[in-house]
Amino acid sequence: MTFRIPLVILIAISAALAAPSKRFTLEQILSAPFPTDLTASPKGGTVAWVLDQHGARNIWVAESPDYKGRRLTDYHDDDGQEIAQIAWTPDGHSIVFVRGGDFETFHDNPNPASLPQGIEQDIWIIPVSGGAPRKIAEGSQPAVSPKGNLIAFLKKDEIWCVGPEENSKPLQLIHTKGQAGEIHWSPDGSHLAFVVTRTDHSFVGVYNFASKSLLYLDPSVDLDSNPAWSLDSKQITFIRVAATTRRIFFGPHRAAEQPWSIRLADVDSGNGRQLWRAAEGPGSAFHAMVAGNQLFWGAGDRIVFPWEHTGWLHLYSISTHGDAPTPLNGNGEFEIEHVSLSADGKTVLFSSNQDDIDHRHLWRVSVLGDSLTPVTHGDGLEWSPTETSDGKAVVMLHSDAKNPARAAIKMGAASVRDLAPDSIPAEFPAASLVVPQPVIFSAADGMRIHGQLFLPPDSAPGEKHPAMLFFHGGSRRQMLPGWHYMDYYHNAYGMNQYLASLGYIVLAVNYRSGIGYGLNFREAINYGASGASEFNDVLGAGLYLRSRPDVDPKRVGLWGGSYGGYLTALGLARTSDLFAAGVDFHGVHDWSAFRGPDRTADEKAIRIAFESSPMASVSTWRSPVLLIHGDDDRNVPFSQTVMLVEALRKQNVQFEELIFPDEIHGFLTEKRWLEAYHATADFLSKHL
Repeated sequence: MTFRIPLVILIAISAALAAPSKRFTLEQILSAPFPTDLTASPKGGTVAWVLDQHGARNIWVAESPDYKGRRLTDYHDDDGQEIAQIAWTPDGHSIVFVRGGDFETFHDNPNPASLPQGIEQDIWIIPVSGGAPRKIAEGSQPAVSPKGNLIAFLKKDEIWCVGPEENSKPLQLIHTKGQAGEIHWSPDGSHLAFVVTRTDHSFVGVYNFASKSLLYLDPSVDLDSNPAWSLDSKQITFIRVAATTRRIFFGPHRAAEQPWSIRLADVDSGNGRQLWRAAEGPGSAFHAMVAGNQLFWGAGDRIVFPWEHTGWLHLYSISTHGDAPTPLNGNGEFEIEHVSLSADGKTVLFSSNQDDIDHRHLWRVSVLGDSLTPVTHGDGLEWSPTETSDGKAVVMLHSDAKNPARAAIKMGAASVRDLAPDSIPAEFPAASLVVPQPVIFSAADGMRIHGQLFLPPDSAPGEKHPAMLFFHGGSRRQMLPGWHYMDYYHNAYGMNQYLASLGYIVLAVNYRSGIGYGLNFREAINYGASGASEFNDVLGAGLYLRSRPDVDPKRVGLWGGSYGGYLTALGLARTSDLFAAGVDFHGVHDWSAFRGPDRTADEKAIRIAFESSPMASVSTWRSPVLLIHGDDDRNVPFSQTVMLVEALRKQNVQFEELIFPDEIHGFLTEKRWLEAYHATADFLSKHL
C-alpha cells in the first residue's frame, strides 16, 4: 500500500529543515549555573550543594520529603570568591563552610576582582532553616566533632579549634612542624587524626583530647596519607607510598619501584602493621579516585580502596584480617571515578564508564562485592553520587549534550529529577545546541584516539567550514559528549557549542595521557616532557579535519588551556603549515623550566624536556596566535607566556595578548571568562 504525504505537510517539513537554528550569545551559553560540593547531612535527609551563578557562589539546600531546592546564602557579586569545604553539624541543623582563598594550591588568597581591601579565607556557619551566616574564624578545612562541641580547622598550616557558639575564641590545638591537613575526627569524638607533610615524608598524627597528647602512627621515611577510622575509634588505616628522591617531569610512570601499601595502626600505642601491599607491575604506583578520602572503612570491617591492578582503575575491598582483595566492580576495560560510601557503610556508590566508555553513569555495589547494580543509564552524564542519611535516595550531579550540570535526586525506583530546575535561566539556549558526535581517528603514529565532533547546525550541502581542534588541560582529564563535571571544561564545552553555532566544525580531542582509557593510555610512552608523544594526536586530529569534505583545509585552527595551551602552542610551532591560527590559554611553553630550583634533574631529561616544548620549535612558528593568561596563575607560571612573547617578537610572528591582572589559572570571575571567549571568537573570525 502506498502512503501519500499531503503537500502542505511536505512544505512544512521542508521549511522546518531549512530554517536556520536560533543564534545565541556567549552570555546566554555561559548563563547556566554550575553546581559543586554536593553533600548530605548526617541526619534529617537534607542535602546541600554550591551553585555558581554568574560568578556569585551560594549554598543551596533541599530538604526531605519534597526535596525542593532553595538558596541558603545570599552573595551577589562576581568577585571570584569561591565557597567550598562544606561540613555539617551532627544534628544536620547547620552548615559550616569556607568562603574565599585558595582551594587548590593553598597559597596566598587570590583577589581576581582586584578588590582594594584584599581578601580573607574565612569559616562561616549558617542554619539550614535560614538566616545570615556568622563568621567563626579565619581558616579552612573545618571538621565538626561528632559531639558538635568543637570545630577543628587549619590556619597557616597548623590545626586550631573553636566552638560553634557565638563569641567562641579560636585556639591553636597542635603545634607541629610541616604542613598539617586531612583532619578526621574519631567516631566517638575523643581523638583527632590528621596528616602532616614535612617536605620529603609525611606522618599520620593523632591528638588525644583526654590526655592532651600527640602520637604519630607507625612513623617512617615514607609518605603516609588518607587516614580512615575504625567504627569503634580504636584503629586507623592509611595509605603509605614509598619515599623517593627522583625528580619526575611530566612523563609516564606506569609502575613504582616500591609498590604502595595500606597500613593498620593502633591508636593507643601507635604501633602499625602492613595490612596489604600492591603487587609489582600495573597498579604498583598509586592512582587516586575522586572522593573525600581514598580509603573507606565500611561495615563488617571492610576497607574499600582504588587499585589499577588490571591496568584500569577499579574498586576493591579487604578485611582487616588481611585476606586477598575482593574486586567490587569487575575487571573490564572501564574505570571508576567519583566514589562515596552509603550512610550505613554497607554499599559503595560510584561513577564509571562501564559499558559506555565516553560517558559517566552511576553504580552501586556492596562492600563485599555483591549485587553490582546500575543506578543510572542513558545518553546523559551522572557524577558525585551521595546517599541521603535515611538511605532512601541518591543525590547526584548530572547533565547531557544540551542541558547543563544540575543537582538531582533519585528516590527508589523513581526517575531522576532536578532539585532546583528554576535555577536554569530562561535565556539558556538548550534547544539551539547540537549533540556532538563521537569519533575515533588515527594519530600520526597509528594510535586510536577518541573525540567529540561538533557540527554547525545550519550547514548546507557541499559547504566548507573553518574548523577548530580543542585540547583539554590536565592532562589527566577527559572531554565528554555533554556538559562537563568540572567548571573549567563546563565552560569549554559551552565555548565549543558557541563556535559550532558560528559555523565552525569543532573536534574536542581526548589525546593520550588523559583519563578514561586505562593506565597505559594515561601513562603514555614519551608523553609530555619526556618526548611530547601527544603531538601525534595533534597532527592526526589536524589531518583528520583537513580530510573531511565539509572542512576548508586552509582554515583549520586549534585552541586549548593549560596542557591544552601547551598542545596548541606545540601545534603552531611545529606545523604552522597545517594550522592557520590558534588560541593559547595559559599554556606550558618550556618543560625544562619545571625542573625545580635545586637543578638536580638529569641533564639528559632536561634536554628532552626542552625539545618536547614549543620553545624548541619556535623558529618554525608562523601562524598568528592569541595568548591569554592571568598573572596570578599558581599552576602555570606567568613567566611561561613572557618567554614565549619574547621569542615570537624576535620571529616577527603575529600575536595578540589578553592579560588578566590578579586572575589565577582557572579564572574565578565570569567577567574574565566572557572577555576571554569573546576575544577568542573575534580572533578566530579575523584569521579563519
